[in-house]
Amino acid sequence: MTDERRKRFGRYLARRRREARKSQRQLAELLCRISGTASVTRNEVSRWERGERVPVVWLPALATALSVPLGDLERAALHARGEDAGPDAPSPAEALAFFLPEDNAHLGPLTSTAGRRVGKSTAADLASRAHGLRLADDVIAGGDLLSPALRELDAAVRLYRGTTHTEDVGRALLGSIGELAQIAGWVASDAGQHEQATRVYKLGMSAAREAGDRALVGNLAGSLAYQYANTGREDDAVSLARSALEEAGPDAPGKARALCFDRVAWANAKAGQAQLAMNALRQAHEALADDGSDEAPAWAYWVTPEELDVMDARVYTELCKPLRAVPLLQEVLSRYDATHTRELALYLSWLAVALADANEPEEAAATARRMFDLTADFASSRTAERGHLVLAKLEPFRDVPDVREVLDTYAA
Repeated sequence: MTDERRKRFGRYLARRRREARKSQRQLAELLCRISGTASVTRNEVSRWERGERVPVVWLPALATALSVPLGDLERAALHARGEDAGPDAPSPAEALAFFLPEDNAHLGPLTSTAGRRVGKSTAADLASRAHGLRLADDVIAGGDLLSPALRELDAAVRLYRGTTHTEDVGRALLGSIGELAQIAGWVASDAGQHEQATRVYKLGMSAAREAGDRALVGNLAGSLAYQYANTGREDDAVSLARSALEEAGPDAPGKARALCFDRVAWANAKAGQAQLAMNALRQAHEALADDGSDEAPAWAYWVTPEELDVMDARVYTELCKPLRAVPLLQEVLSRYDATHTRELALYLSWLAVALADANEPEEAAATARRMFDLTADFASSRTAERGHLVLAKLEPFRDVPDVREVLDTYAA
């Protein structure tokens, strides 16, 4: 790589940092918070901006911290390294390495540690790895993250079974296994591996129940209900989503209850039960309003008023109420984190459908084009399935030039 290209990348990164109104120290501290485990100093940020180093494995975190599309940073980094194409771009494995803590004695191979007594630090390490996978899932597609997620889950199970521990530590380990299972199941579903996702979710429910974490059991059951709703098992989805809500119980943290109510709303919307779906949406907002942020579980970090608005809009779209759905989606998308490619693409897909239902084919086509361009190289079964649905929704408007261009370009 040439010195000039590195310096050009450094100036680009510095400009993006200043546009985000952050000092080098503030950016370093934010990167530490995003990773949850890795660390970076102000001096390191300064070296990047002087062109001494290109922070390849930090690109996903930088994209999140600076609200810059990850693809823009990757292209700039490739240029800085003297490369013009994508084969040497940061791989999903490199990105994952950023989010996960470094391997240590607690989570290394278990063959030599069978029977070893482990304590609170081991449980904390496992919780950190679960948190790392949650962060990775925000920016890495299911097809790329599935194998690492399953390896993490397998290592956690072997850790629990191959060591001795106190009852409290055992519960903590089981809780982390439940959290890893929820992430791994979600990732498997995103990769289109639904049978595998079902098995993983059920393993997680067993671990969470044994740990006595009813809210986590509800999250796992609700995740499986969501998969059922999206794979033609609407009746099973409604039943399981209600069971998930009952399992979490009325004393669960507000964010956990809000998520369960959202799962109930979506299952009922897919089953065509409009009134039940609308009631569940209202209850989700009420639950979130009652939430105390100090008691919310770490896995519910993403349950926010904005995300509930998105679920409202999705339910309205499913129930063919586009006049309600479109304003909500447009408002959320106007300020959504562009580095969360999958969620952004999914939300765009619902907006495209709602616009088509509202008889706005030109706007629907423009939204669909943005969605397809965003996910061209993104290995997600969910986004692919939504893409097919969007194209089907646009087909009746083929006579509209903008729509015809989208159909001809992306139908293949």
